[in-house]
Amino acid sequence: MMKIRTFLALLLLAMGMLAHADVSPGDGMPAFALTDQTGKLRSSDEFKGKWLVLYFYPKADTPGCTEEACSFRDDIVLLRALGAEVVGVSTDDVAAIREFGRKHELPFTLLADPDGKTAQKYGALVNLGVMKFAKRHSFLIDPDGRIVKRYKDVDTKDYAKTILVDLRALNKKS
Repeated sequence: MMKIRTFLALLLLAMGMLAHADVSPGDGMPAFALTDQTGKLRSSDEFKGKWLVLYFYPKADTPGCTEEACSFRDDIVLLRALGAEVVGVSTDDVAAIREFGRKHELPFTLLADPDGKTAQKYGALVNLGVMKFAKRHSFLIDPDGRIVKRYKDVDTKDYAKTILVDLRALNKKS
């Protein structure tokens, strides 16, 4: 009985440490200013005026994150043809995202969010006290800076294809 209470107490404590900020379709994109893989400070304002696929990933160069990033890499020409830019964000430092991008020849922006503040603004942060990491959440943001779709369940292998289908449908509406 004591073990169950201890487990439940720890579970509730951990749940309380999860970031609860949240954004939904229709909301404006929370602003950010983060350093990219080249060391340049990048602002959310730079991406207004075009579609933006803003994706958060837990850790550079892990199997799922690599598969997801390579999915975007492999379909980047099609995404850009539909007017979209891809930006990946993790709580890794600049050196880690630089190496990740180089190793996998990622032709899009990667941003370092080591304190997790941007991931938290988007409701995409797990904060376990001693360790923070981004959840695998993504946002499709329209050229006006409004969130159109939020993706929480991602098939990392074919993820870009899901985004392409949605972008095509949204482009037909406008």
